[in-house]
Amino acid sequence: MLIAGFPAGAWGTNCYVVAPAAGEECVIVDPGHLAAQGVEDMLAKHRLKPVAVILSHGHIDHVASVVPVCGAHDVPAWIHPEDRYMLSDPEKALGRAIGQPLMGELTIGEPDDVKELADGAALTLAGLEFSVAHAPGHTRGSVTFRLPETTDIPSVLFSGDLLFAGSVGRTDLPGGSMAELYESLARVCLPLDDSTVVLSGHGPQTTIGRERAANPYLGEAARGPGAADPAPRRGL
Repeated sequence: MLIAGFPAGAWGTNCYVVAPAAGEECVIVDPGHLAAQGVEDMLAKHRLKPVAVILSHGHIDHVASVVPVCGAHDVPAWIHPEDRYMLSDPEKALGRAIGQPLMGELTIGEPDDVKELADGAALTLAGLEFSVAHAPGHTRGSVTFRLPETTDIPSVLFSGDLLFAGSVGRTDLPGGSMAELYESLARVCLPLDDSTVVLSGHGPQTTIGRERAANPYLGEAARGPGAADPAPRRGL
């Protein structure tokens, strides 16, 4: 399997391309702010043909390049219905009044083909099967995407802004909820094998085992309802 990523734009949001191998079809994960050229560079380097864009949530730092990327390759974008409004109304997602300046170079709006994600769905794209888990807390429509373990590689979790190395996504923007984030961590992340590789929306890769041992939020999630807020959070 080929997974290549790079941090894009003002927020350093990780964008990934995923394919069975070089020279094959691929899926693009979270093409955020100023990610379009990086995506094209990755596609050319590995001789890849995109078939879809999949979005972990609707914040502008994860979706800002979805229109040019989908348009350039005539592919659909997949997003959870509770975050779909953010594609065309990012100010609302950030608690801003419509009409305030929002980094004027951004191309705001929906691509021509938008498909909606559902909890528990199995997306078969580019010959790969992504398991979708609804994981609210950072936003109402946050999701994770998981690829199963194979004989060659461990399971891979694209966690968006649910789980980071040593931290989690912020919950103080519209649609955020610390209680829901803890529930999502407990339901989505804690049951996974320690060997599961976590590729998050910001920062370096990690594993579930490493986070189970050292991430204070995952520790609090394991302790159940009423968990405290033990450390600074990250993300937009």
